[in-house]
Amino acid sequence: MGKKRLRPVDLAREHELSAQAVRNYEEQGILPDSERTPSGYRVYTPLHARALRAFVALVPAHGHQTAAGIMRALNTDDIETALALLDEGHAQLQQDRQTLAAVETALRDLASSEPQAPPRGGVTFIGGLARQLGIGPATLRKWEKAGLVEPQRDPETGYRVYGAEDVRDARLAHQLRRGGYLLRQIAPLIARVRHAGGIGPLEATLDGWRARLTARGLSMLTAAAELSAYLEDRGNVPFASPRA
Repeated sequence: MGKKRLRPVDLAREHELSAQAVRNYEEQGILPDSERTPSGYRVYTPLHARALRAFVALVPAHGHQTAAGIMRALNTDDIETALALLDEGHAQLQQDRQTLAAVETALRDLASSEPQAPPRGGVTFIGGLARQLGIGPATLRKWEKAGLVEPQRDPETGYRVYGAEDVRDARLAHQLRRGGYLLRQIAPLIARVRHAGGIGPLEATLDGWRARLTARGLSMLTAAAELSAYLEDRGNVPFASPRA
């Protein structure tokens, strides 16, 4: 690229940043090293402007920490590390999409099936709940240890008792386990249900969840284009043909 001289404020203005933020990014390795004037002022070029555009595009796609790691790798010509970080981001997005699909399926299954009413006192015991789900009591105890269900104890007998919300959580956990999800993957989803106040309110959040995943995917496309342009300007894209 040309050697047009730019000041920190020139780079900052495009992204509504402060000039100090631009200087900080250089010190953190997010931008390539700048040259200095005889009086010590930083001198940036259009290549630095391109690097800043790439970083700003990476942040909503992969998060600040990963975006910084990608830029530091590229600025030291460590292409493989940068690509590995990008791959991890895409893999995480795919996993999040699969998790959303699993939750939607589980909610549909719960909505279409009629749970058995709890017996006396509005609660059921571990044996009865295990029979409803077609699993063993040991499985429910394992789920409790993992935080998927939180039964109370009968004050007289000390037995576990499951209220309506506990039954709901156990049924949702059962559906997700049938879908192949691990306990450590299910636990935060159950927590989300509890935080939302039940299945109904959670269903209302799924559209927002899906919209965030879509926005992240689109941000990844934008970031990829900016990264490609930056690498071509640096001249270190393996097997890339020069721009016309």
